[in-house]
Amino acid sequence: PFMNSSKKVDLKIIIIGALGVGKTSLLHQFVHKTFHEDYRTTLGASILSKHIMVDNTPLKLQIWDTGGQERFRSMVSTFYKGSDGCMLAFDVTDPESFESLDDWREDFLEKIIPTEQGFPMVVLGNKIDLNERQVSKETASFWCKEKDIPYFEVSAKNDVNVVQAFETLARQALSRRNQLAHTQISQENKPRLDAVIRDQPEL
Repeated sequence: PFMNSSKKVDLKIIIIGALGVGKTSLLHQFVHKTFHEDYRTTLGASILSKHIMVDNTPLKLQIWDTGGQERFRSMVSTFYKGSDGCMLAFDVTDPESFESLDDWREDFLEKIIPTEQGFPMVVLGNKIDLNERQVSKETASFWCKEKDIPYFEVSAKNDVNVVQAFETLARQALSRRNQLAHTQISQENKPRLDAVIRDQPEL
C-alpha cells in the first residue's frame, strides 16, 4: 500500500561499526536521552524503538544495535536483512575504527539484496567530546564525500548531532521506501488502468 501521511511507517535502522565506538551509547542517547559511562559489549544485537515525525510522516524506527566484535561479524550480518537504513559509526579517537568503515560498509552492501549503491546511509564520528582526537574532520568528510554519504560529528555523551543524524537517515529511508512503493504501485496498476480506460462507456 502506498504510504500517506496519516499512516505510521515502520523503518528498520541498523547501527554497525567496530567494537567500542559507542553504538549503544548513541542509541540510548537518541531513544532515552541518557548516557551511561559503564561499558558492556553488545553480544549479537539488541533492538530499541522510537517514534518520530519526519516531513509530517509518523515513523516508528526499529533500531538494531549490533556487536562490533570480529567474532560476531557473521552473526551480525544476518541482522542486515530487511534494513531500510544503515548507520556506520566510528570513534574519532580510534583510527582503526575509522579504517574499518570500508569493510563494514562493503559487508553490509553485499548482504543487501538487491545491492544498492545509493542505499540510505549516514556516518557518525563519535566521541568528539574527548581531547585525544586521531581522525580529523577533513579526513572523515573526504571519505564520506567520495561515497556520497552524509557525515556527522557526534557526541553520545553531550548529545551533539545525534538526533540530526538519526533524522537524516530516517528521511533518506522514508524517501526510498516511498519510491519503492510508488514503483510497485505503478507496475501493479498499469494493466488495470489500461483496462479501466478501455472499459469506460462512451459519454
